[in-house]
Amino acid sequence: MNYVFQFGPILARWPEFLYGVWRTMELTAASVAVGFVIGVLGALGRSFGPLWLRALIGAYVEIIRNTPLLVQLYFVFFSLPLLGLRLSSDQAAILALSIHLGAYATEILRAGIQSIPGGQIEAAKSLGLSRRQIIRHVIMVPAVRAVYPALTSQFILQLLGTSIVSAIAAEELTAIANNMAMQTFRNFEIYIVIAVIYFVLVRVCDLVFRLASRFLFRWKT
Repeated sequence: MNYVFQFGPILARWPEFLYGVWRTMELTAASVAVGFVIGVLGALGRSFGPLWLRALIGAYVEIIRNTPLLVQLYFVFFSLPLLGLRLSSDQAAILALSIHLGAYATEILRAGIQSIPGGQIEAAKSLGLSRRQIIRHVIMVPAVRAVYPALTSQFILQLLGTSIVSAIAAEELTAIANNMAMQTFRNFEIYIVIAVIYFVLVRVCDLVFRLASRFLFRWKT
């Protein structure tokens, strides 16, 4: 092997990597926020909604979970303009990632809702709590706590999944690395660097989620 590693010129372009990290975190935060809201509404609708709504949400979940994210991304970016809805690459990326996460979050949160004992809900009704109070305090909060590890793992997968949006020219870490590779031809070094960056990002996010769980769920069971 005659290849000579040259990390110096690559690391000298750290502002571009830093910008890529910022863009990746921006896309992740936006799509996680929207996807979580979709997941909460989907889980409530599929658990307590009328039959037609349950069927509709079930179809959405199955379609999203059984098709590749890249195809969903292409559909949003290339097909929606044919219906009159033209989105920028960033908007399309956030929309596709949110819809994708929403399907998985729906099923994760629904599993949490199903883990709530029926007697707990009956006890809340006997105490005179309203339907809204029961859903919020008796069902959703314990449900989120029960599935918090699975939910945050999905959020971390979402962070890694942002790398795919470079396919529609949305700027993030992988897209910036691809451009840098075409300019320098130091592909090996560049992809080693961004692999390390992704690893660090995942570990930091995991730590943040663990610390957040101590604050959010500090009451005793």
